[in-house]
Amino acid sequence: MNHLDLCREMVDFIDHCPSMFHSVATIEKELVKNGFEELREENPYTLKAGHNYYVKRNNSSIIAFKIPEALENYHFQMSAAHSDSPVYKIKSVPELTGPGEYLKLDVEAYGGMIDSTWMDRPLTVAGRVLVENNGQIESRLFYIDKDIMIIPNVAIHFNRQVNDGYKFNRQVDLCPLYSNGAMKSGSFDEMVAEVLGVTTDAIIGKDLFLVTRQKGNIWGWKDEFVSSPRLDDLECAFVTLKGFVDAAPANHINVYCCFDNEEVGSNTKQGAMSTFLKDTLSRINGALGKSEDDYHQAIARSFLVSADNAHAVHPNHPEKTDAVNCSYMNKGPVIKESANQKYTTDAFSRAVFKKIANLADVPVQVFANRSDVVGGSTLGNLSNTQVSVHAVDIGLPQLAMHSSYETAGSFDGWYTWQIMKKYFETEVLIEGADRVSFK
Repeated sequence: MNHLDLCREMVDFIDHCPSMFHSVATIEKELVKNGFEELREENPYTLKAGHNYYVKRNNSSIIAFKIPEALENYHFQMSAAHSDSPVYKIKSVPELTGPGEYLKLDVEAYGGMIDSTWMDRPLTVAGRVLVENNGQIESRLFYIDKDIMIIPNVAIHFNRQVNDGYKFNRQVDLCPLYSNGAMKSGSFDEMVAEVLGVTTDAIIGKDLFLVTRQKGNIWGWKDEFVSSPRLDDLECAFVTLKGFVDAAPANHINVYCCFDNEEVGSNTKQGAMSTFLKDTLSRINGALGKSEDDYHQAIARSFLVSADNAHAVHPNHPEKTDAVNCSYMNKGPVIKESANQKYTTDAFSRAVFKKIANLADVPVQVFANRSDVVGGSTLGNLSNTQVSVHAVDIGLPQLAMHSSYETAGSFDGWYTWQIMKKYFETEVLIEGADRVSFK
């Protein structure tokens, strides 16, 4: 497999992940294909040496782990990415009528997207629907594989300021049009019911989102670039998963995490700030017959790679990034650092990750925000509020983050896959913050 083969595999993966629920379902299929067994949080954990497992929460977050044949050095080597992307959520009462016979959808922002990039392009709907079936309520994945709506721009003749920094009103300007008389009020739920093969009365609840229909693509005369919806953060979710699955068996417990709700702060029952990771690690410890003190010792020896895409230097606006702590596409994954601890990287975790990269013979870059720019946060420091371990924040450099169609380098996924595979295969033996060795 070369870097373009991997890139095509990633584009196909993203195409199967139109919502966070689909992301987890797609990850689950890959795990099952590779022999992983499902555990359920409401049931006891029974674990066997040499077996691999996964557990879901809310069907939008997933944690997978590998139990080695022998626990010579009991600790966890973890990765974390996220399953969600900035998008528009369709409100519970979905329809807005008029003027005339127009039928529109009432939506609200989930996360911080670039509004203008969602306009004048085909859209559809994806997510989950809760339906009643024989007295039970069941969750169903939902996706319409058809162009069914669009958010139309106002013609420049009526909005002369559109190229002068126009501010879109999300309650007014971002309402998708999906009928001009052929469908009436109530048609949206009728459409959902028809797709699911149920009656409208059977629909109890919906978590549905707009989805851009533009497909991912490798482009450039020399195939240097890849563009796709939801690169942030499904690119990292994919390459960390592939490194995790492809890694040779190890003597420590490898853990893969993909959390929901990063784009809205992670402080949900299934987000990185939830108890999901802590609960899972603690239950692994108990199922292996270890004591509570064994658990705390293992956590002290553990490490986390938090993977969420990074900003590449913009070709037209290099002034937006730091002069020297900056990254470019196709030059390797990025180690992200922030003095205010919005990123969890410190000298210790940076050194560990750089050593792994050296062992994999892969280049790495650095990123820090300009000192006069307030940056965002990501998974590492948030998950550390529940499970405190040495952790590094990394990402793949990209352009147009939070656009409906983002761009990255075609080599960087390959580089990161190689590093993550090496990381999961290598025993990282931590002694406090004093020293670390590699085996």
